[in-house]
Formats: sequence, C-alpha cells, structure tokens
Amino acid sequence: MPIDTIFRNTQCDWVDVEAPTAEDLKFLHERYEINNLLLEDTLDPNHLPKYEEDGNVKFFLLRESTELERKNLNTISDISTKIGIFLIDKTIITIHRMKTKSIYETKKQISALQEETTPETIALRIALLVMKSFDDESVSLLETMDNIENEIFLKNTNHANQIKRLYKLKRKSGLNSRVLTISTDAVDKFKLLGLQDSEVVDLKDKHKDVVADFDHLNLQITNLISMFLALSDQKANQVMKVLAIYSVYFLPITFIAGVYGMNFDNMPELHHKYGYFFTLGLMALVVICTFIYARRKQW
Repeated sequence: MPIDTIFRNTQCDWVDVEAPTAEDLKFLHERYEINNLLLEDTLDPNHLPKYEEDGNVKFFLLRESTELERKNLNTISDISTKIGIFLIDKTIITIHRMKTKSIYETKKQISALQEETTPETIALRIALLVMKSFDDESVSLLETMDNIENEIFLKNTNHANQIKRLYKLKRKSGLNSRVLTISTDAVDKFKLLGLQDSEVVDLKDKHKDVVADFDHLNLQITNLISMFLALSDQKANQVMKVLAIYSVYFLPITFIAGVYGMNFDNMPELHHKYGYFFTLGLMALVVICTFIYARRKQW
C-alpha cells in the first residue's frame, strides 16, 4: 500500500504506511529525516515495544493484539502486530505491516471530531485502542477458559484435546502478558508529549488494568491445568483400584486352581468323589472372606 495522508488539518498531518517497502522507508528517511535504524525497527515482526528520541523525532513502537489465529504460538508476532508511530513537529507517521483496528478506529474518531486534533492526541488515541485490543483478547480468553472448565467439571469430559486447548490458552495468555509488561516503558513515555495529565493517567490505568487481567488469567489457567491433571490422575487411580480389587479376589482362587491343575498321582483330592465340589466351595469361601475383610477395611 502506498504512503497515504489519511488526515490533515491546520494542526496536524497524519501519514499512514501499510506494509512498507524499502522504497517507502527510503522516501520517509529523505522526506522527514528519520533515522534509518528507527525505520528498520518497523520491519522486524518480532520487535518489542519501546520509545526512542532522535533529534526532533519521537518514536513509539507499540504492539496491538490481533485476532489472527496461528497454529504455533512461539513468538509475540503470533499474537500481536506492531505499530510504529513517529511524531515530528505537526506530523504523525504510522507504519504497520497489516490492517489494524486501532488505526481504522482512530481515523473514524478524529474524522467525527469538530475540534482541532494534534499529532500527540492521535498517538494517544491509538495507544488507548491498542490497550483495548488486549482487553478484548483477555475477555475472549477468559470465556474460552470458562467453556473448557465447564466441560471438565460439569460435563465430566476428560479428552486428550482438553489439555492441548489449555496449553494453547496458556501460551496465548503468557505471550500477551509479555507484550504488556514490556510496553510499560513506552506507555510511561506518553507523559513527554505535553498531553493533559488526566489523559496520560487514563492510558496508564488502562494498561495496568489489562496487565492485572492477564495476570489473573494466567493464574486461573495454571490452576485449571493443575486441577485437570489431578482429575486425570484420580480417574486413573479409580481404574487401578478396580483392577486391584479384581486381582485380590482372583489371585487366591487362581492359586488354588493352579495347585490342583498339577495332576500329581499322589494328590488325595484328585481322585476324591467330591473333590471338585470341595475345591469350588473352597474358592467361594476364599472370595467371601476376602470381600468381608475388604469391607471392614473400607477399601
């Protein structure tokens, strides 16, 4: 997508670049005298959030939570996309590699405003919407966790895919927490933009709220995984208990059957008229005695 001026008034020019090419970055470097190293940071898909200053250029690199579902959850780019924000006098330049809700929604908001808008205000609105994207993600993950919890405890399911879903949930939550934690410094630097204190405090509060939500979510997911594994162990123990009970009952009578199956000629019971019925009675007596003993011990 070419470099596009998506908003302009007497106080502000907003230039947006989606999926920038090397030529786009070269143009921005020559036109606005932006350090090439800062521009290169916007190309790295896994770059962490940060804030830098270079002369009159203020640079924020934020990450927005995305709805794109990926099979592998190994890096922060699997759950978020970066947004580079350059503030140069009355110009704000945003660079991102894919369509983002924060850019689209901010454009709608400022287009509906009657008052003049500054680059700093646009940057703040983008940051607030970035925090909202993580807030929405935390709500979505919490709903997913509640559904899995209901399946485990209410529907009494214990399928192998449950633990896979919980692991995936834990990975997503952990990566989001990492992004938010690293974003703390960049959020704090908004106080350097000359905004009203209440606006900056509002952004910090939203950031803290989302961080707390994901901390709570991480703890809940960890506890749910532990309970799921405990339930799996309990069910396995129940199966082993049943098998052990059968073994207790059948081991003595199997021993008796083995002894009388040796067919030695000098075994007196072998040729006894009622030897067969005597042996069956002995087996039944052993089973009854074992049953009574097990009930008294409350096994």
